[in-house]
Amino acid sequence: MNIYCSGIGGIGLSAYAALQKNFGHTVSGSDRAQSALLDDLASMGITVSLNQDGSAVPEDCDLFVYSEAIPEDAPERKRAKELGIEQQSYFQALGSLSKDYEVIAVCGTHGKSSTTSMLAKVLIDAGKDPTVVVGTKVKDLDGRNWRAGKSNLFLLEACEYRRSFHYLSPDIVLMTNVDGDHFDAFEGLEDYQSAFVEFLQRVPEDGPIITHCSDADAKRIAERSGRTRIDADQEVLPELSIPGLHMQQNAQLALSCAKYLGIEESVTLTSLKTFSGCWRRMERKGEYNGIPVFDDYAHHPVEIRATLGALKDAYPDKRLVCVFQPHTHDRTLKLYDDFVTCFSSADLLIVPDIYEARSDIETEKVKVQQFLHDVNEKSGIEVLNGESLENTEALLAKAIQDNDVLICMGAGTITDLAEQIVS
Repeated sequence: MNIYCSGIGGIGLSAYAALQKNFGHTVSGSDRAQSALLDDLASMGITVSLNQDGSAVPEDCDLFVYSEAIPEDAPERKRAKELGIEQQSYFQALGSLSKDYEVIAVCGTHGKSSTTSMLAKVLIDAGKDPTVVVGTKVKDLDGRNWRAGKSNLFLLEACEYRRSFHYLSPDIVLMTNVDGDHFDAFEGLEDYQSAFVEFLQRVPEDGPIITHCSDADAKRIAERSGRTRIDADQEVLPELSIPGLHMQQNAQLALSCAKYLGIEESVTLTSLKTFSGCWRRMERKGEYNGIPVFDDYAHHPVEIRATLGALKDAYPDKRLVCVFQPHTHDRTLKLYDDFVTCFSSADLLIVPDIYEARSDIETEKVKVQQFLHDVNEKSGIEVLNGESLENTEALLAKAIQDNDVLICMGAGTITDLAEQIVS
């Protein structure tokens, strides 16, 4: 089969493309900018165009797969329609690819990638040889976001955005939490949580939902699904090499799933203890002027609070400096009250800019100076307007002290800053 992937550099679609290439299909695609993910795909023999005007779409293409970032009126999708090529979204395609496997799906507002990565390592160490698709690069997967296994197990990360996970056919679901997000795609929290109920109901009637029953919302949603509920809170808190109670709770889900699959607890605990983390999840990048620098994907208030709290616990005697790039005006405005209170574990907050991932929904703009004023008023921490990534780098050179620890945080281009400043 000849497959073309539009937006192939996305963290999900790149994994799909790599798997299909590994399975013997002809794969090509496009994206708007070069990246390490594209370099890896090229090393596998996948041709990637940085021109998305439609000219790169092969006339003999059998399947056109597009990322959620590619709208229907994009030139490549219009060209595929002209050529009569079948089109599928990334999750439609992932659902088709995985439907004949025993699918273990990890869903939730936060913690999906870390939980999937932990469970992937456990399954590999236990000899289960799974196929894996995860929304981050994982050290234990040779720095990749995918793995082609030889067993019938397919472990994947299930995203709720635009109800994408409804295209999947899960046999086992791990649900981290359901605090609410993506309110550009959901009418409110009830609509958001109802999407999870519908997803859980895709599990066979005798299939398990593994979640934390101490989380009232997660417990209620699992109950509403009518499926068997397994309480991960009953497991021990595994010892990890990375800090944070939230990480240990993610590991509890992996431990509970492993037990359900018949893996001995001692094997799972040993595997989790040597889990080395993953890309942009409290990832230590190096040092800047002698202080440790971490990079993290957190872009939701709950994630921010948990990550900063974990770092403060790990470095109780250091000043914690957080450079946070809000991910979309829309999310920041809809969760505004939570955002202005979630940085309390930091000592200094710098906001370089607002990352506009989806400009089509950005009808209102965050007033950054007012946002910083409100953070200062609610949390009592020092705040600075970085204005841009370039200016923020200059600010850091003046603001950093010998006893600091620095974290760059957000789902946008803030990771570039973390890369640039480390030695």
